[in-house]
Amino acid sequence: MSIWIAIGVTVIGCYAVKLAGLLVPAGVLERPLVRRLAALLPVALLAALTAQQAFSDGQSLVLDARAAGLAAAAVALMLRAPFLLVIGAAVVVTAGVRALGG
Repeated sequence: MSIWIAIGVTVIGCYAVKLAGLLVPAGVLERPLVRRLAALLPVALLAALTAQQAFSDGQSLVLDARAAGLAAAAVALMLRAPFLLVIGAAVVVTAGVRALGG
């Protein structure tokens, strides 16, 4: 299969998904269940992306300095620290673990 066929199929698939979204009746989109699920989707996607970036090297599951930084950020969030402090804690812990050879 050539790259141009794959690109063409991807373009057609993206257009079909976009068109399907536009064809959904407005009444369906106004249902409370649909509204709740639509509000939760970005959170679920962000959590999945974070987990994939923190615990994967592309081929297998790994626990390294990134996981320690994520754990530090989680603790800071549970302590209701300001956002910049959460990021700072993650950076410091990740750098510390890497400096110690982890």
